[in-house]
Amino acid sequence: MKRTLNPGTMLSPVPAVMVSCGRPGEKPNIITIAWTGIINSVPPMTYISVRKERYSYDIIKETGEFVINLTTEDLAFAADWCGVKSGRDVDKFEEQKLTAVYSQKVDCPSIGESPVNIECQVREILELGSHDMFIAEIVSVSADEKLMDEKGALHMERAGLVAYSHGHYFPLKKEELGRFGYSVMKPKTRRKYEAQKRAEYRQAKRMASKGKGR
Repeated sequence: MKRTLNPGTMLSPVPAVMVSCGRPGEKPNIITIAWTGIINSVPPMTYISVRKERYSYDIIKETGEFVINLTTEDLAFAADWCGVKSGRDVDKFEEQKLTAVYSQKVDCPSIGESPVNIECQVREILELGSHDMFIAEIVSVSADEKLMDEKGALHMERAGLVAYSHGHYFPLKKEELGRFGYSVMKPKTRRKYEAQKRAEYRQAKRMASKGKGR
């Protein structure tokens, strides 16, 4: 049996990301956003939804740029802090000891401690009610080399990312259930895939053992 609830923002989990922005001659700012996602593949498009009264709103609207910085377990405290404090009153980079680094394609900084920085240029603004949606094109992505394997493939599971669900932050720790298309894999492809996963698991255990011995 299910209980009917009032309409609300019940889609979970969602990302909890740190969005950096800034105007020339002013200190850069960070706003923590959970209302974000991917909305197109070619060109790659994303969005963030921001309340008009937030300090970052005018900055992003005027500059037309922002950077989505993915949040890890180590950054969860800073992400929460940046979500409740206002950039009008504090320098969030300084207070949380975060590093503002140059971005590749936009003028506002990225967060150096974040494993993945997604640079965005605003293409459209939709007024929706409590929030305005900034629809943006992803113009550059920077990823920590620690997330890459020897062939240059990106392994996001190494990043220690977090998700946001109904007011709480959760680490993404569970082993994957499968990759895209695993439900229709041919037996030979499935065996190869499972062997690859076992090898990655053994490698991860070896890396963890080396870390404990330091």
